[in-house]
Amino acid sequence: MDQIRDAILSGDRSEETYTNLPLPDTYRATTVHKDEVEMFKGLASRDKDPRKSLHLDDVPIPELAPDEALVAVMASAINFNTVWTSIFEPVSTFGFLERYGKLNKYSKRHDLPYHIVGSDLSGVVLRTGEHVSKWKPGTEVVAHCLSVELEDADGHDDTMMDPQQRIWGFETNFGGLAELAIVKANQLMPKPDHLTWEESASPGLVNSTAYRQLISKNGGALKLGDRVLIWGASGGLGSYAVQMALAAGATPVCVVSSPEKAEICRAMGAELIIDRRAEDYKFWNEDNTEQNPKEWKRLGKKIRELTGGHDVDMVFEHPGRETFGASVYVTRKGGKIVTCASTSGYMHEYDNRYLWMNLKRIISSHFANYRESWEANELINRGLVHPTLSRTYKLEEVGQATLDVHHNKHQGKVGVLTLAPEAGLGVTNPEKRAKFEKQINRFRDN
Repeated sequence: MDQIRDAILSGDRSEETYTNLPLPDTYRATTVHKDEVEMFKGLASRDKDPRKSLHLDDVPIPELAPDEALVAVMASAINFNTVWTSIFEPVSTFGFLERYGKLNKYSKRHDLPYHIVGSDLSGVVLRTGEHVSKWKPGTEVVAHCLSVELEDADGHDDTMMDPQQRIWGFETNFGGLAELAIVKANQLMPKPDHLTWEESASPGLVNSTAYRQLISKNGGALKLGDRVLIWGASGGLGSYAVQMALAAGATPVCVVSSPEKAEICRAMGAELIIDRRAEDYKFWNEDNTEQNPKEWKRLGKKIRELTGGHDVDMVFEHPGRETFGASVYVTRKGGKIVTCASTSGYMHEYDNRYLWMNLKRIISSHFANYRESWEANELINRGLVHPTLSRTYKLEEVGQATLDVHHNKHQGKVGVLTLAPEAGLGVTNPEKRAKFEKQINRFRDN
């Protein structure tokens, strides 16, 4: 593995060099173990500690399928799906791997007693399968996390509609929180040359998710002048939504939980901000069994104070149960609630009268298709949207990094160095970077 790292750090990107590099028998990877899925039984979600369930193991390199690539991973990032995997909620991911393993001889490789996690990467291609022509060893890449088979007609209008759609590193094995990773070659995208390894690894999942949810015709189809309420506006997902809304000429109304997070939103260019902790909204009673519509109305009043009397055209929803009733209420007549997650609980409740009688729409959104992922990555490459990396951990510290995300102790995205020996490496276009240095570092050390 040292020889692979040295080749990458040398700057040599010739196909011959990487084709001839010997591969080790094993590599280090962050895993959860199938025989530990009951380890947190009886504990509340918040009390489940990823540091106990996430392991750093030496694992063998599996056989490469004809349509796959083996990537030397320089950096990765933590997403909430790694939190879910590590605490075995809402279900163990080993069920995903078992079902995938029944599909064909190559998918069978994924059904193992360990699950290598992680849905982001930046790195260099080492090997490609015999059917791959677009990507060559030595190419610097990032990866989106959509894994599909495309044997069914359903996926050929929108790849997210493929019946075999899965999220790599969550519903498949061989993820990115490791020294090596296996991806389908059609997951690969060019690495933005003005970013470090850890910066370029951090946008993948959340940037693409925000793009489909907010911008794409498959999601909210945001337009010039729209007002959009963004929950968790300084977080891993919301921070990209804020940037996209501003770039599109829309007006984000940013919901945050501290003055520090409010300042980050202002640094991105947002002006309308609600500190939900300072406002002390209580959408549910103490035992979380009944909602308080008066609090929905109080939120709506606050929004109108900020917007000059207007309700929002769209709500960018991802907290789920805690906020969904309020989101439905505060959306304008004819507006949209676009939801992509349920980090506070997936059994949503809302008053349907405010939906049906006001002709509002709830739109579901999940990750992004191939085209949307490329378009989102191009926004990063062109400097229209910037990484929101706040902190970077070593591979040995993935458990702590995941715990921090689990307890919402972070801003933006949390990165992980895998093969990269230190932060700050990987920039090959310093002139381009100089134009965006301030924006790239907005979230740093927050």
